[in-house]
Amino acid sequence: MVLVGTEVFGVALAAGWAIAGIFELGDLVGHVLMGVFSLAALWLMIQLWQRASTLEPIRG
Repeated sequence: MVLVGTEVFGVALAAGWAIAGIFELGDLVGHVLMGVFSLAALWLMIQLWQRASTLEPIRG
């Protein structure tokens, strides 16, 4: 889960930076896009965690 989470957040940040750079939207819009994409990545990670833990529950 740590590896997948790191990759998802890395893609979210890179996508925001790349879209802002391609369309020359500026730093502020780039940071906003990175934030929005990071929130989407967080939602995806929560969904993945819930589905993975139903298939293989964590035992203490």
